[in-house]
Amino acid sequence: MSGSLFVISAPSGAGKTSLVHALLATNPQIDLSVSYTTRAPRDGEQDGTAYHFVSRETFLEMAGRGEFLESAEVYGNFYGTSQSWISQENAKDRDILLEIDWQGAAQVRRLFPECISIFILPPSIAALEQRLKGRGKDPDDVIARRMAAVREDVAHVAEFDYVIINDDLNEALKEFNAVVLAARLRGACQLSRHQTLINQLQNPE
Repeated sequence: MSGSLFVISAPSGAGKTSLVHALLATNPQIDLSVSYTTRAPRDGEQDGTAYHFVSRETFLEMAGRGEFLESAEVYGNFYGTSQSWISQENAKDRDILLEIDWQGAAQVRRLFPECISIFILPPSIAALEQRLKGRGKDPDDVIARRMAAVREDVAHVAEFDYVIINDDLNEALKEFNAVVLAARLRGACQLSRHQTLINQLQNPE
């Protein structure tokens, strides 16, 4: 396996999704893992693109068969990542990005300790609340619940390899790309990717 596995987490409203979309638009080497979820689609979300939307019964059956690399219940809904798809894409030298919460990130680190984990923070609590309200997607009680969950989310920031403050999207994107590039240049990945070259240099005759 020469592709890298990136895990990105953040409190709701930190701008994680916008940052991920910006990265995918500028870096053709990395693919986003599409998670399975039992929550209902929001306006504009398409099955297979935003998420694989499945029933609670189907999700639990998949979990029972061990199909998920990680899974978690968040705000009353289940989310999970396909283990076989991750392995197949990494074997093709594709970098994969998992956009999951801290619970899922902890599960992935246990199974794939070589993964690279990144936590996104907002510049302030005021900015976080403003972003949540600015979405216009969630009622006030949902926003209040998400704000209350921020403390628990941020309590796990020290578990991650990298921390990016998402104040300016362009600056945060530069930092994100720097982490991705550094991961691709790690010795183990390069040895796997360029073994033929290394053999030729060691045995020139």
